[in-house]
Amino acid sequence: PKITGGEEQTEGQRGTLECSAPYACPWGDIELRWQGYDPQVSSVSTRVQLDTGGVGQRLELTGSFSWKDHSKKLLCQLSHGSRTASAEVVLRVRHSPKDTEASLSPSSGNIRAGDTVTLSCRAGSSHPPVSAYRWYRDGATVGTERVLTLRGVRRRDHGEYRCEAQNALGTGVSPPVALRVFSAEISASPAAEVREGTATTLSCDVPGREGHPEELTYTWYKNSAWLKEGPAHTLLFPAVAASDAGYYSCQVTNSQGSDTSQAISLSVTYPPRIPTLALFQETQGGRLVIVRCTVDSHPPATLAIDRDGSVLATGGPRVALSRRLGVTASRNALRLEIRDAGPRDSGNYSCTASNAHGKASATKVLVARATELLIQPSAEVPEGTAVTLSCVGPGDAAEEPLYSWYRNGRKLRESSFPTLRFPSIRGDDAGAFQCQVRSGNGSDTSEAVALRVLYPPRQPAMSSFLQSRGGRLGIIQCSVESDPESNLTLRRGDDVIACTRGCPPAAGPRVSVTRSYNSLKVEIRDVVVEDEGIYECQAGNSQGSASAAVDFQA
Repeated sequence: PKITGGEEQTEGQRGTLECSAPYACPWGDIELRWQGYDPQVSSVSTRVQLDTGGVGQRLELTGSFSWKDHSKKLLCQLSHGSRTASAEVVLRVRHSPKDTEASLSPSSGNIRAGDTVTLSCRAGSSHPPVSAYRWYRDGATVGTERVLTLRGVRRRDHGEYRCEAQNALGTGVSPPVALRVFSAEISASPAAEVREGTATTLSCDVPGREGHPEELTYTWYKNSAWLKEGPAHTLLFPAVAASDAGYYSCQVTNSQGSDTSQAISLSVTYPPRIPTLALFQETQGGRLVIVRCTVDSHPPATLAIDRDGSVLATGGPRVALSRRLGVTASRNALRLEIRDAGPRDSGNYSCTASNAHGKASATKVLVARATELLIQPSAEVPEGTAVTLSCVGPGDAAEEPLYSWYRNGRKLRESSFPTLRFPSIRGDDAGAFQCQVRSGNGSDTSEAVALRVLYPPRQPAMSSFLQSRGGRLGIIQCSVESDPESNLTLRRGDDVIACTRGCPPAAGPRVSVTRSYNSLKVEIRDVVVEDEGIYECQAGNSQGSASAAVDFQA
């Protein structure tokens, strides 16, 4: 047999294939038939020719072919008894791309920001072949290649992807495939910088959180320290406080792993707190007053220092009323130095701090003294050192001033000499010294300055007695004068009975010890003859040592 009519068909259009043979026998067993077609959509008709024009028969197959018939084989068979002959044709059905699919690689595990993702588009069948591809993410075009490669995937790449395969006859569209980018990110509402007291929410999200196929766990951190963990993706501050400011991060976990967000800075603004105002007057080495003001606020505050309402210094443009003033400003701190200070600098000093959210102030009173007392070589010296106290005051060029000296509030002497000398200082010369300068301008008294004299222990004072009322109780007491404090040790022969520090507990339950500054008291209960003897008290400090003894009789 012979097949004619064309192998190329178009889907949805009717076509005819003809199978013919140059044989015909109406009453014989020669048979021509088609095999492999679908009788539901195709029909067969037969024509026989027996005339002078020729002999033969034709079998026409007419139908509508679908894309599923593409590459299908149809067989036309001629049979005569047990003998057969056949011819075949392979259908070529023109159709648009069918069974279009989109695939994602990697297909399992979490896809994190920065990973490489490959999306592939494939048509199950297409004739003619696919000539163009197009990719869509959530309806928007993102590519025109068969394989879409996303290198360094980002959060915004998350979404549903579809691909189109096109040829001359039409377009095939794939079902959607979801690209889930597992990347944690924190957002702040209403903002990352809020005023104290504002209701604030921090939200930790991964793209597609609401449609995520499994439950997520959120772990919150502040300044890298663990805060809380649970299913809640938000951190709520009903009224945010200054102490809530810091760097926040979150970790999101699912069955495939976890991802930690970059930290977000939560900044809380607030008005200045009450400033800390410190006043200091230097009494050794020159007349200098230092006024220092510090404050806590955000944003930083503008600071100003005034005396009795007159501004002396600000944290902005420098205000210097005279060469005696020095101003140093830093973040939320202001320092004012007043050189050659005297009574004229006394008054109410105030520090005012202000920012966009409010202001606060603090006030202190300064009584500046013009007279100073200087001690040479030092305010702390060993006994025997030559010491000179100098009284420095404003004086009066027209009249010689008088200097009065005081120790512990008691007047020592008065003269026209501004110095008080101790050629060889003794322990009992120590005390709090002041000097007063009197002239035609009036008088002024210095601050009290302590002079400490270090000396070794004097000979200890020892006492002992026996109390018979209510039982036999022996008491031995040792005291000494020294500076610094002495360590006292009570011995009987080679045995240490007690000491003020650095020795074992009292020997035996009958002995109790009472310790105080430069004093040691030992009580012996139920005194026996063996307790009699010579008891020695040894005293020592960094300057020397001394000892004394007492004979205790029972």
